[in-house]
Amino acid sequence: MSFSRLLRLFGDSKCILKGRTLHAKMITCGFHPNVIANNHLLSMYVKFSRINEAQKLFDEMPERNVISWSALISGFSQIGMPEMALNYFRLMVCSGLEPNYYTYVGAVSACASRGDARSGKEIHGRMYRSGLELNSHVSNCLINMYGKCGLLSSAQFVFDASLERNSISWVSLLSSYCQCGEQVHGLKIFVLSRKAGVAISEFSCASALGACAVLGDLKVGMQIHSLVFKCALEFDKFVAMGLINFYAKCEKLDLASRVFSKIQLPDLSAWSALIGGYAQLGKAREAIDLFVKMFSSGLMPSEVTFSYVLVAFADVKETIGGRQLHSLIIKMGFSSFTFVANTVLDFYSKCELLEESLKTFDEMDEHDVVSWNALIAGHVASCHYGEAVELLKDMLFEGHRPNLYTYSNILNISSDIPAIGWGKQTHCCIVKPGFDSNVFIGSALVDMYAKCGRLNDARKAFDHLSSKNLVSWNTMLVGYAQHGLGREALEIYSMMQKNKIKPNDNTFIGVLSACVHIGLVEEGWHYFNSMIRDHGISPRMDHIASVVHLFACRGQTRRAYEFIKSSPIEPNKVVWRCLLSGCRTHKDLVLGRYAAEKILNTDPEDTSAHIMLSNVYAEANMWDETAKVRKIMKEKSLKKDTGCSWTELQNKMHYFSTSRFAQFQGIDLHEVMNQLSVQLFDAGYVPDPIYSSHFEE
Repeated sequence: MSFSRLLRLFGDSKCILKGRTLHAKMITCGFHPNVIANNHLLSMYVKFSRINEAQKLFDEMPERNVISWSALISGFSQIGMPEMALNYFRLMVCSGLEPNYYTYVGAVSACASRGDARSGKEIHGRMYRSGLELNSHVSNCLINMYGKCGLLSSAQFVFDASLERNSISWVSLLSSYCQCGEQVHGLKIFVLSRKAGVAISEFSCASALGACAVLGDLKVGMQIHSLVFKCALEFDKFVAMGLINFYAKCEKLDLASRVFSKIQLPDLSAWSALIGGYAQLGKAREAIDLFVKMFSSGLMPSEVTFSYVLVAFADVKETIGGRQLHSLIIKMGFSSFTFVANTVLDFYSKCELLEESLKTFDEMDEHDVVSWNALIAGHVASCHYGEAVELLKDMLFEGHRPNLYTYSNILNISSDIPAIGWGKQTHCCIVKPGFDSNVFIGSALVDMYAKCGRLNDARKAFDHLSSKNLVSWNTMLVGYAQHGLGREALEIYSMMQKNKIKPNDNTFIGVLSACVHIGLVEEGWHYFNSMIRDHGISPRMDHIASVVHLFACRGQTRRAYEFIKSSPIEPNKVVWRCLLSGCRTHKDLVLGRYAAEKILNTDPEDTSAHIMLSNVYAEANMWDETAKVRKIMKEKSLKKDTGCSWTELQNKMHYFSTSRFAQFQGIDLHEVMNQLSVQLFDAGYVPDPIYSSHFEE
């Protein structure tokens, strides 16, 4: 048997030891292989992914033909070294050899891996000028390359011009549209392939399910699932992962779990998809339990699994488990992956462990905009606004361009301080690239203007949104409610109903707050019952407190008390404080004393409860009882916290309180406040008795 046949045989059998032994025998025997034998040797090393040995052999070959070049170029492309593949393609062209179909497939695949549209176009142009008729392999590679480079019109052009369309052609075009965010068009391609009689494959189904997941189209996705079942593709790992991801994105975790349970030996991708589904839908505990089961089964997590489960640990602020996971990431060598390090950084930031987040940031090999955003967001959430601004400056200094999440962080700073000047400047930066129409950033703009008291600007930003989600509606509604514009808030809720927007628990916090501000007691009671009856939303403590406040502030303190008694939720201090506030305003001594006792039983050191109880006694002329409360406060050294105000002026924050900053730039602030108070009373302002106090410390 000839050396060439033996080399081909060993290459097909994937026996590298025998192949290398034969190569050594050829050298020791003094055999000088011709170009054909060398090509077989080269192909063998490429098949075994021994690219360095293949390159060395190629460089030592006295004679090379187009097959030699094509084998090496394809080898570099397949092993993930597209730059080397394109370098050798250029060397081949310079040597005067004309590439063949296999050469072009390797070179175009390398361009696809790099996302190098320019080189891909040059190679395509060379094919066209050479008069080479494109076969299905080359056409499919071109479609894939243009799709990965985001040039969908070029991908469609190659597809339309292709004379030999097979299932790979259709899948390449379908995945190209889906990868570029054209999910609807991708599904149309899937339907057209079915009409053209193309047999479905696991790859086409996985791409179509991915499109349905992004669109949240449960109906079409379930139809594809039935097609998968008919074609016996349900147990393919790509399809199974696609189904789990699809149902999870459509918030059908029970169906995702059902698909998962039918897999006999679920692989890591299936586990990761299900864990990710639970984590992204806020089911953190379930996601963590799944991770523990997966780990106990002997499967080692991947970088994707780690990124999903860390989100779950961050949601429940499970710092001990998160730190253990971080140590496992380091041991397994995944900390060098930037997106894994970003997830660790995000975990520490959300848990308000800023020292650990800064340490993780400093230990990263490289930072991207996601790293900076996570660090800045952590400081904003912890109210460290000065540090957040400094980090933002450092990020810009390093040349990172802000993205949507960066602008959201800046708007959050402007909202929380509040600093309308910064907010307006950020708005201008957002308008230039057209980000203001994005629903995520648009909602942040609405929130910023609302919290800064610019309700008209907030409404303009809200109306400018081309598409609104539930967060957008809730932000506008709550913004109106917090500023006492109850009618406008209820108008927003009415618009939500007309647009068939399903409300959530936060929506009704705003609705009930609006009813409190304008005194719509029965309407508020109706909305509360509608929340439970019509929308299936279980009341939270905030809802209970809002209803108690609604009743109590209108003098219906007994009704508020009966409501608390009938509530299935054990009331907290906030609920009793709402009742106490109403009792004080409407001079209900008995219930007021009872509410104060409930608060002090829970927290004997609650200063505000002592003060409010003292005021209740004072308004009832019960001076002995008032004196007892004051005595208790002195014995416990309880003092009311000093009030503080702040404002942003000329890009600086200025803080004021009764104990400091009585002077500002030579101006007596107390005098300014007295003059403003006179103007308020002249304008007809009447103070709310709920804020007046007989007790002063």
